[in-house]
Amino acid sequence: MSKNYTGVEDILCDDVFLAWYFRTDIRAVRQWEQWMAANPGSGPRVQQAVEFLQSLYVHEAELLTHQLTGAEKHLLEKIKRAQTPIASFRSKWWMAAAGVVILAIGVYTIQGHRSALRTTYGEIKENKLPDGTEVVVNADSRVTYSSEWTDGKDREVWLTGEAFFHVSRTPLKSRFIVHTGHFDVIVTGTKFNVVSRQGKANVLLQEGSVTLHTIEGKELQLTPGDFAEYNNDRLVKRSVKQDSLVAWKDHKLSFDDTPLRDVASIIKEQYGVTVRLTSEATARKTVSGIMPNDNLNILLKSLEATADFEVTRHGDEIIIQDHP
Repeated sequence: MSKNYTGVEDILCDDVFLAWYFRTDIRAVRQWEQWMAANPGSGPRVQQAVEFLQSLYVHEAELLTHQLTGAEKHLLEKIKRAQTPIASFRSKWWMAAAGVVILAIGVYTIQGHRSALRTTYGEIKENKLPDGTEVVVNADSRVTYSSEWTDGKDREVWLTGEAFFHVSRTPLKSRFIVHTGHFDVIVTGTKFNVVSRQGKANVLLQEGSVTLHTIEGKELQLTPGDFAEYNNDRLVKRSVKQDSLVAWKDHKLSFDDTPLRDVASIIKEQYGVTVRLTSEATARKTVSGIMPNDNLNILLKSLEATADFEVTRHGDEIIIQDHP
């Protein structure tokens, strides 16, 4: 994917970006994420586009088709009135907005209502899906699903972030499918943890069986205790400590000789802060133990209580150095 965007409105009008934002096409999601990784300088413009889309929408299940149609009509009227040179820049934004609304109407018509479970940094939510499936959503994550599931048809959810699923079996044994940016997780009834974050994608199966299906068409079967991660365009099984990986469900973090570099990455994912390690030697040091994950300040104090590190916090920046 080789594209040059001169402005935010160009991003807003791009089909691949919109499919990535709405999570409607697994291939487009991966394509856009690869483009962002290859073009880090476009990050601020992409963020502007995301914020613009977020400002347009009311994310509520009762949103009706005629409301979307009315929004489309209103936007198109504004475009027609934007005839002067002064309004030309604004007209591009209104055109992009109109395209987004039209896309939303198409998605709404074809796929029906979508509902979403969202969490912010430092937040964990538990909920039940329409079929009774229990889901625990980790920090800074989103689970999107249709609210119109029918037994006998696939139950589909789209995940960005991390979530633990305890899938309910249905009388007709409908498949339950979790779509991520790199693979689909296909099950009937089971317990499993899924991570789908930028630069990280994996599945831990606790109970039952699942099939992982990649966008390249490859499949991998998992049995209880299996852990598989997506790396270099392929799925690889490896051994892990299950309790450590799912401790987040109980608002805890479990470390077992975990390099501080990895601990810093987890803190960043969970709380959206910047963590700076003062030296490579500090980054290589390891951490062991179970620490609370209810509050960032308490977590940092627990880390400092190991007596190995000195932790300083300035707003959203955390500095960790060896204890003097």
